[in-house]
Amino acid sequence: MDFEAKLRKLGLVPIRLLGRDSLRCVYLVYNIQYGIVAAKIFQCGKYDQKEFDAAFHLFIDKGVNQFVLQYLQLHEGVNNKTILMSLDSIVKQPQIQLPTNIFRVIMRQTLQGIKFIHNSGLVHCPPGSGRVYAKISDFGFVKKEDPETGVKFLEGF
Repeated sequence: MDFEAKLRKLGLVPIRLLGRDSLRCVYLVYNIQYGIVAAKIFQCGKYDQKEFDAAFHLFIDKGVNQFVLQYLQLHEGVNNKTILMSLDSIVKQPQIQLPTNIFRVIMRQTLQGIKFIHNSGLVHCPPGSGRVYAKISDFGFVKKEDPETGVKFLEGF
């Protein structure tokens, strides 16, 4: 599937591929309304509405948090679905060399983002996977915890 052509049909200008797996791929794109953002594009049949719902639930219950990626728009096409997501300035400029003190600040912000997600009742899955960055930016990997029973159930993929 030509993902770049699909992005262009949505009025997005693909800059470069950021990542790909069996379910989706993520591009760095330019959008006239938001500027440089990430676009996660799913093939038909490989998108689960629960991923977008988990991000929406987090936003509605807790509001905007500067340490958690924001889902900006959902485009539903015939053969695919595309989610536009915010980016941090360091992600926009990966050539920046980070001094140790700045790296520590970013790690603290990452942990604050995880705490924010946990406080809303979402937990990352699987724990200990080493993919902490994905938990803040990819709500397809979350479980919802019932506060009354403590039972965890699948909220995304």
